[in-house]
Amino acid sequence: MTLIKEYRVVLPCSVEEYQVGQLFSVAEASKNETGGGEGIEVLKNEPYEEDGEKGQYTHKIYHIQSKVPTFLKMFAPEGSLVFHEKAWNAYPYCRTIVTNEYMKDDFFIKIETWHKPDLGTIENVHQLDASTWQNVTVVRIDIADRSVVSTADYKLDEDPAEFQSTKTGRGPLGPAWKNELVHKTDCPRMCAYKLVTVKFKWWGLQTRVENMIHKEEKRLFTNFHRQLFCWIDKWVELTMDDIRRMEAETQRELEELRRQGDVRGTTAADE
Repeated sequence: MTLIKEYRVVLPCSVEEYQVGQLFSVAEASKNETGGGEGIEVLKNEPYEEDGEKGQYTHKIYHIQSKVPTFLKMFAPEGSLVFHEKAWNAYPYCRTIVTNEYMKDDFFIKIETWHKPDLGTIENVHQLDASTWQNVTVVRIDIADRSVVSTADYKLDEDPAEFQSTKTGRGPLGPAWKNELVHKTDCPRMCAYKLVTVKFKWWGLQTRVENMIHKEEKRLFTNFHRQLFCWIDKWVELTMDDIRRMEAETQRELEELRRQGDVRGTTAADE
Protein backbone atom coordinates (compact mmCIF):
# COMPACT_ATOMS: atom_id res chain seq x y z
CA MET A 1 0.00 0.00 0.00
CA THR A 2 1.44 3.36 -1.03
CA LEU A 3 1.34 6.39 1.26
CA ILE A 4 -0.69 9.34 -0.08
CA LYS A 5 -0.94 12.84 1.35
CA GLU A 6 -2.40 16.07 -0.04
CA TYR A 7 -0.46 19.22 0.84
CA ARG A 8 -2.35 22.51 0.59
CA VAL A 9 -0.30 25.69 0.23
CA VAL A 10 -2.22 28.99 0.30
CA LEU A 11 -0.48 32.06 -1.15
CA PRO A 12 -1.34 35.78 -1.46
CA CYS A 13 -0.99 35.82 -5.24
CA SER A 14 -3.16 34.94 -8.20
CA VAL A 15 -3.09 31.66 -10.12
CA GLU A 16 -1.78 33.59 -13.14
CA GLU A 17 1.01 35.23 -11.13
CA TYR A 18 2.01 31.91 -9.59
CA GLN A 19 2.66 30.33 -12.98
CA VAL A 20 5.53 32.76 -13.53
CA GLY A 21 6.62 32.82 -9.88
CA GLN A 22 6.84 29.04 -9.65
CA LEU A 23 9.00 28.68 -12.77
CA PHE A 24 11.27 31.55 -11.72
CA SER A 25 11.70 30.08 -8.24
CA VAL A 26 12.38 26.57 -9.57
CA ALA A 27 15.20 27.94 -11.70
CA GLU A 28 16.69 29.94 -8.82
CA ALA A 29 16.37 27.08 -6.33
CA SER A 30 17.98 24.69 -8.80
CA LYS A 31 21.10 26.86 -8.95
CA ASN A 32 21.21 27.03 -5.15
CA GLU A 33 21.17 23.20 -4.97
CA THR A 34 23.83 22.50 -7.61
CA GLY A 35 27.61 22.26 -7.27
CA GLY A 36 30.50 19.96 -6.47
CA GLY A 37 29.39 17.12 -8.75
CA GLU A 38 25.87 17.08 -7.35
CA GLY A 39 22.63 18.83 -8.13
CA ILE A 40 20.27 19.09 -11.07
CA GLU A 41 20.91 18.19 -14.69
CA VAL A 42 18.27 19.29 -17.23
CA LEU A 43 17.95 16.86 -20.15
CA LYS A 44 14.79 18.20 -21.77
CA ASN A 45 12.59 21.28 -21.52
CA GLU A 46 10.17 21.44 -24.43
CA PRO A 47 6.47 21.82 -25.34
CA TYR A 48 4.36 18.65 -25.46
CA GLU A 49 0.88 17.65 -26.58
CA GLU A 50 -0.69 14.25 -25.90
CA ASP A 51 -4.26 13.01 -25.40
CA GLY A 52 -5.60 16.55 -25.73
CA GLU A 53 -3.28 17.86 -22.99
CA LYS A 54 -0.79 20.62 -23.87
CA GLY A 55 2.01 22.09 -21.83
CA GLN A 56 5.73 22.02 -21.11
CA TYR A 57 7.63 18.76 -20.56
CA THR A 58 10.83 18.58 -18.54
CA HIS A 59 13.18 15.70 -17.77
CA LYS A 60 15.76 16.31 -15.06
CA ILE A 61 18.29 14.14 -13.27
CA TYR A 62 18.97 14.73 -9.57
CA HIS A 63 22.44 13.75 -8.33
CA ILE A 64 22.00 13.77 -4.54
CA GLN A 65 24.49 11.36 -2.96
CA SER A 66 25.22 13.65 0.02
CA LYS A 67 21.65 14.88 0.43
CA VAL A 68 19.98 11.70 1.69
CA PRO A 69 19.86 10.49 5.31
CA THR A 70 22.86 8.51 6.55
CA PHE A 71 20.88 5.35 7.29
CA LEU A 72 19.72 5.18 3.64
CA LYS A 73 23.27 5.54 2.30
CA MET A 74 24.17 2.39 4.24
CA PHE A 75 21.82 0.35 2.04
CA ALA A 76 22.30 2.18 -1.27
CA PRO A 77 25.11 1.02 -3.58
CA GLU A 78 27.47 3.63 -4.97
CA GLY A 79 25.93 5.42 -7.93
CA SER A 80 22.36 4.39 -7.06
CA LEU A 81 21.31 7.73 -5.56
CA VAL A 82 20.47 9.28 -8.91
CA PHE A 83 16.82 10.16 -9.54
CA HIS A 84 14.95 10.98 -12.72
CA GLU A 85 12.19 13.59 -12.59
CA LYS A 86 9.77 13.83 -15.49
CA ALA A 87 7.17 16.60 -15.34
CA TRP A 88 4.20 17.53 -17.51
CA ASN A 89 3.20 21.13 -16.79
CA ALA A 90 -0.25 21.69 -18.30
CA TYR A 91 -0.90 24.62 -15.99
CA PRO A 92 -3.01 25.02 -13.87
CA TYR A 93 -2.60 21.23 -13.62
CA CYS A 94 0.87 19.70 -13.27
CA ARG A 95 2.08 16.12 -12.91
CA THR A 96 5.56 15.03 -11.81
CA ILE A 97 6.99 11.50 -11.56
CA VAL A 98 10.28 10.73 -9.78
CA THR A 99 11.94 7.33 -10.37
CA ASN A 100 15.21 5.56 -9.66
CA GLU A 101 16.86 3.16 -12.11
CA TYR A 102 18.36 1.00 -9.35
CA MET A 103 14.99 0.36 -7.62
CA LYS A 104 12.95 0.32 -10.83
CA ASP A 105 9.24 -0.46 -10.11
CA ASP A 106 9.83 -0.65 -6.36
CA PHE A 107 10.11 3.13 -6.03
CA PHE A 108 8.35 6.21 -7.29
CA ILE A 109 7.11 9.59 -6.12
CA LYS A 110 4.14 11.07 -7.97
CA ILE A 111 3.12 14.69 -7.39
CA GLU A 112 -0.10 15.95 -8.97
CA THR A 113 -0.95 19.61 -8.44
CA TRP A 114 -4.02 21.67 -9.09
CA HIS A 115 -3.71 25.45 -8.71
CA LYS A 116 -7.04 27.02 -7.73
CA PRO A 117 -8.10 30.63 -6.89
CA ASP A 118 -9.29 29.82 -3.36
CA LEU A 119 -8.07 29.38 0.21
CA GLY A 120 -7.70 25.61 0.18
CA THR A 121 -11.35 24.77 0.79
CA ILE A 122 -11.97 22.26 -2.01
CA GLU A 123 -12.26 18.67 -0.85
CA ASN A 124 -10.95 15.95 -3.17
CA VAL A 125 -9.94 18.39 -5.90
CA HIS A 126 -8.11 15.52 -7.65
CA GLN A 127 -11.36 13.52 -7.87
CA LEU A 128 -10.06 10.32 -6.34
CA ASP A 129 -12.45 7.44 -5.79
CA ALA A 130 -14.09 7.44 -2.36
CA SER A 131 -12.08 4.53 -0.93
CA THR A 132 -8.75 6.12 -1.93
CA TRP A 133 -9.72 9.61 -0.75
CA GLN A 134 -10.70 8.42 2.74
CA ASN A 135 -7.12 7.21 3.24
CA VAL A 136 -5.51 10.49 2.12
CA THR A 137 -4.08 12.72 4.85
CA VAL A 138 -4.56 16.46 4.23
CA VAL A 139 -1.61 18.59 5.38
CA ARG A 140 -1.99 22.38 5.44
CA ILE A 141 1.18 24.42 5.06
CA ASP A 142 1.32 27.99 6.41
CA ILE A 143 4.21 29.81 4.73
CA ALA A 144 4.26 32.46 7.48
CA ASP A 145 4.67 29.97 10.34
CA ARG A 146 8.38 30.07 11.12
CA SER A 147 7.98 27.47 13.89
CA VAL A 148 7.84 24.70 11.26
CA VAL A 149 11.12 25.83 9.68
CA SER A 150 14.33 24.31 11.01
CA THR A 151 17.15 26.54 12.24
CA ALA A 152 19.32 25.26 9.38
CA ASP A 153 16.70 26.26 6.78
CA TYR A 154 15.67 29.62 8.23
CA LYS A 155 16.70 32.82 6.44
CA LEU A 156 15.50 36.25 7.56
CA ASP A 157 15.21 37.54 3.98
CA GLU A 158 13.06 34.51 3.08
CA ASP A 159 10.59 34.93 5.98
CA PRO A 160 7.08 35.98 4.82
CA ALA A 161 6.35 37.17 8.38
CA GLU A 162 9.10 39.80 7.93
CA PHE A 163 9.04 40.54 4.20
CA GLN A 164 7.06 43.29 2.47
CA SER A 165 6.95 43.57 -1.29
CA THR A 166 7.97 46.93 -2.71
CA LYS A 167 6.17 46.36 -6.00
CA THR A 168 2.89 44.86 -4.72
CA GLY A 169 2.70 46.04 -1.10
CA ARG A 170 1.94 42.48 0.06
CA GLY A 171 3.28 41.31 3.38
CA PRO A 172 4.49 40.99 6.01
CA LEU A 173 2.15 38.09 6.72
CA GLY A 174 0.84 38.12 10.29
CA PRO A 175 -0.40 35.10 12.29
CA ALA A 176 -3.97 35.49 10.94
CA TRP A 177 -3.07 36.46 7.37
CA LYS A 178 -5.16 33.72 5.74
CA ASN A 179 -8.23 34.67 7.77
CA GLU A 180 -7.72 38.29 6.73
CA LEU A 181 -7.78 37.26 3.07
CA VAL A 182 -11.35 36.03 3.52
CA HIS A 183 -12.49 39.62 4.08
CA LYS A 184 -10.14 41.36 1.65
CA THR A 185 -11.22 42.00 -1.93
CA ASP A 186 -8.08 43.81 -3.10
CA CYS A 187 -5.59 41.00 -2.55
CA PRO A 188 -5.40 37.90 -4.76
CA ARG A 189 -5.32 34.43 -3.28
CA MET A 190 -4.74 30.88 -4.47
CA CYS A 191 -4.00 27.39 -3.27
CA ALA A 192 -1.65 24.75 -4.64
CA TYR A 193 -3.23 21.34 -3.95
CA LYS A 194 -0.29 18.91 -4.14
CA LEU A 195 -1.27 15.23 -4.05
CA VAL A 196 1.85 13.20 -3.26
CA THR A 197 1.93 9.42 -3.69
CA VAL A 198 5.04 7.63 -2.41
CA LYS A 199 6.00 4.00 -3.04
CA PHE A 200 9.17 2.48 -1.59
CA LYS A 201 9.14 -1.31 -1.61
CA TRP A 202 12.09 -2.57 0.40
CA TRP A 203 11.54 -5.12 3.13
CA GLY A 204 12.13 -3.68 6.58
CA LEU A 205 12.47 -0.11 5.37
CA GLN A 206 9.23 0.64 3.51
CA THR A 207 7.27 2.48 6.21
CA ARG A 208 10.27 4.36 7.56
CA VAL A 209 11.41 5.59 4.16
CA GLU A 210 7.92 6.49 2.90
CA ASN A 211 7.35 8.60 6.03
CA MET A 212 10.79 10.16 5.64
CA ILE A 213 10.07 11.11 2.02
CA HIS A 214 6.77 12.74 2.98
CA LYS A 215 8.52 14.65 5.77
CA GLU A 216 11.07 15.88 3.24
CA GLU A 217 8.39 16.81 0.69
CA LYS A 218 6.64 18.95 3.33
CA ARG A 219 9.96 20.61 4.14
CA LEU A 220 10.65 21.31 0.46
CA PHE A 221 7.13 22.65 -0.20
CA THR A 222 7.38 24.91 2.86
CA ASN A 223 10.81 26.35 2.08
CA PHE A 224 10.11 26.70 -1.65
CA HIS A 225 6.89 28.66 -1.21
CA ARG A 226 8.40 30.89 1.46
CA GLN A 227 11.11 31.74 -1.06
CA LEU A 228 8.60 32.21 -3.88
CA PHE A 229 6.65 34.82 -1.93
CA CYS A 230 9.75 36.66 -0.70
CA TRP A 231 11.16 36.74 -4.25
CA ILE A 232 7.94 38.27 -5.68
CA ASP A 233 9.59 41.58 -6.57
CA LYS A 234 12.06 39.65 -8.77
CA TRP A 235 9.41 37.83 -10.81
CA VAL A 236 6.06 39.65 -10.62
CA GLU A 237 6.77 41.75 -13.74
CA LEU A 238 8.22 38.91 -15.85
CA THR A 239 6.43 37.35 -18.83
CA MET A 240 6.42 33.70 -19.88
CA ASP A 241 8.83 34.64 -22.69
CA ASP A 242 11.20 36.02 -20.04
CA ILE A 243 10.87 32.75 -18.10
CA ARG A 244 11.69 30.56 -21.12
CA ARG A 245 14.82 32.60 -21.81
CA MET A 246 15.78 32.34 -18.15
CA GLU A 247 15.28 28.56 -18.17
CA ALA A 248 17.58 28.15 -21.18
CA GLU A 249 20.27 30.20 -19.45
CA THR A 250 19.77 28.25 -16.21
CA GLN A 251 20.17 24.91 -18.01
CA ARG A 252 23.61 25.97 -19.25
CA GLU A 253 24.56 27.42 -15.88
CA LEU A 254 23.57 24.26 -14.00
CA GLU A 255 25.88 22.16 -16.16
CA GLU A 256 28.79 24.42 -15.29
CA LEU A 257 27.91 24.59 -11.59
CA ARG A 258 27.62 20.82 -11.24
CA ARG A 259 31.17 20.35 -12.51
CA GLN A 260 32.83 22.76 -10.13
CA GLY A 261 32.91 24.10 -6.59
CA ASP A 262 31.44 22.50 -3.49
CA VAL A 263 28.20 20.67 -2.80
CA ARG A 264 25.55 23.29 -2.05
CA GLY A 265 21.99 23.62 -0.80
CA THR A 266 19.64 21.58 1.33
CA THR A 267 21.20 18.80 3.40
CA ALA A 268 19.46 15.69 4.65
CA ALA A 269 17.42 15.95 7.83
CA ASP A 270 18.55 12.79 9.60
CA GLU A 271 16.18 11.23 12.08
